[in-house]
Amino acid sequence: MDPGTALQGADFKVLFRKLEQSLAEIEQLDDVARTLAGILETLLARFEHELGFEGGRIYRREGEDYVLCCGFGASRDAPMGLRVPRDYPPHLRLLAEGLVVMGRAEPGYDPAFEASIGVTSTFAAIAVGEGNSHIIGFSVRGAGHEDRLAYTLAAVRHVINYKLQQRRMTELLEQARAVQEELLPAAPPVFPGFEIAARSRAAEVVGGDVYDFLPLAGGRLVVALADSSGHGLPAALLARDVITGLRMAAEGPFEVTRVVEGLNRLIHRAALSGKFVTMFLGVLEPDGGLLYCNAGHNPPLLVREGAFEALEAGGTVLGPLPAARFQRAERVLRPGDTLALYTDGVVERAGPGGTLYGEARLRRVLLGGRGAAGTLEALFADLDAFAGRVPPDDDVTAIVIRRL
Repeated sequence: MDPGTALQGADFKVLFRKLEQSLAEIEQLDDVARTLAGILETLLARFEHELGFEGGRIYRREGEDYVLCCGFGASRDAPMGLRVPRDYPPHLRLLAEGLVVMGRAEPGYDPAFEASIGVTSTFAAIAVGEGNSHIIGFSVRGAGHEDRLAYTLAAVRHVINYKLQQRRMTELLEQARAVQEELLPAAPPVFPGFEIAARSRAAEVVGGDVYDFLPLAGGRLVVALADSSGHGLPAALLARDVITGLRMAAEGPFEVTRVVEGLNRLIHRAALSGKFVTMFLGVLEPDGGLLYCNAGHNPPLLVREGAFEALEAGGTVLGPLPAARFQRAERVLRPGDTLALYTDGVVERAGPGGTLYGEARLRRVLLGGRGAAGTLEALFADLDAFAGRVPPDDDVTAIVIRRL
């Protein structure tokens, strides 16, 4: 096909099929450098005749400059490290519009500069990536096919930007998951006279559930469960701040309300506007005594002889009000008692039709007369049975403590 002829009928279908195949290949690539290089190689090979591609180049943004970092085809011998003049009119137009196709006769075209990078007639370019981080330029043979070039490159630019954004989101979620996994204990502690079980199941979109157990002087044990608002890396980083602050506090005198108030100030300084953390913090004594503070968290349930008590005393969520004051309360776990801590991902787990798991169903599981590990296993099994194939939209975390 002569690249200068009009694109009509069957020619359009052929071009469209080739474009679909090319974009499918591009979507398989897994990093920026390979993605951009793969795009150039794919398009140069598949559209040499239809669009007249002769060569291609990739420029990387460095500060305010764009630097040539690789070339293909007719641009293979272009000088690597070449910086595009900041005031070059086609370059300014590209950054403003995202795509440019320009022939020798158009104002601002510099034949000498273009020849130095392998362009003999028409050139085309697209700006891609966050903040136009890269430019992909093409050397095009002949003229008269600007519409086809614009159509093809607009579609390619859209797919590249989508893929790069998707890759960035995947990286952030992987970072968030790594942060979250590093914070969680490898196993629940051995605490004489008690059975303790804990589990956290991350949603596909990582939330901010974390828990920890920290030994204190006198054989006491800190039990903490927190849930930072939102999802992804910001939520995971907030949760990390909570656990880091808690572990530092455990190295000195540990007074529950002072620790919570200190964490509240810490989260206020660290959190973005509108972000917050809920937390239940307790100190368990070897004789069953429990000193606790609930900072806006789902109230843990103390189960005794078939009756329930919600542990609500404490105060507001952590973060929004740096001067907030908190209260503490005391309970005693007697032999046979069970204490269940959980995040909202448990009771708000959605099932078919949008119904929620709810606290009533949680209470039925807790009355099963099992040990801590058995109760936890039964809870997660019941959550799965309830939800069916509905994917979770939040982390699901629970701690079960039973006095022997």
